[in-house]
Amino acid sequence: MKIVISLGGSLLTQDLSTAGVKKYSDILKKIAAKTEKLVVIVGGGRVCREYQKIARELKASQDMQDYLGIKSTHFNAALIASLLEEYVEIPNNEKELVSALRKNNIVIGGGLKVGQSTDAVAAFAAKAIKANLLVNASNIDGVYEADPRKKKGAKKIQKATYAELKTILSKNAQLPGQYGLFDLRAVETITKSKIKTVFVDGTDAEEIYRAVFGKHNGTIVEEVK
Repeated sequence: MKIVISLGGSLLTQDLSTAGVKKYSDILKKIAAKTEKLVVIVGGGRVCREYQKIARELKASQDMQDYLGIKSTHFNAALIASLLEEYVEIPNNEKELVSALRKNNIVIGGGLKVGQSTDAVAAFAAKAIKANLLVNASNIDGVYEADPRKKKGAKKIQKATYAELKTILSKNAQLPGQYGLFDLRAVETITKSKIKTVFVDGTDAEEIYRAVFGKHNGTIVEEVK
């Protein structure tokens, strides 16, 4: 089984500590032990947002805001990599990522280029290795008909098609640090490659494991049978 996990940076930076990072590395080790290949793409989280907020206030371009975000994801990815195995170099571009995917059974990465989120990188990796599953772990427990943080009573969707996911996410801002659960480039990739994707609440690290091997409480997105 080949698995790709998009690990939201907010999950690490909500408790940026040894214990906070270790609980995720422990879960990822359990998953890696039962899979042929595991790819983990890590987001930026709170630290990323703080840098981007300052950059916006200083009138930095969107590309520069994205660049700051990319660098912050590499710090988070390096923390995870340091606990999963001996030091591995975090890919800086698609060529380096493809090389790592070809050579290694465990690959840890972050952002690659401006104009896309780490979800898009995860989708790219899933396509490259023909993944059986892409897991999106964030601080939201699935896909909702509207942003539950903004619309009280928004309905959670248990299963959705790629087209339905695109319709829902098209309402969200597609700006640096504001990709709204999953970016549209990632949606396009999983749609074209028919990659089954599960959205779960990763604040409970065990839910990430259940998304791969057990019964989870998230949202499943896949092609209509």
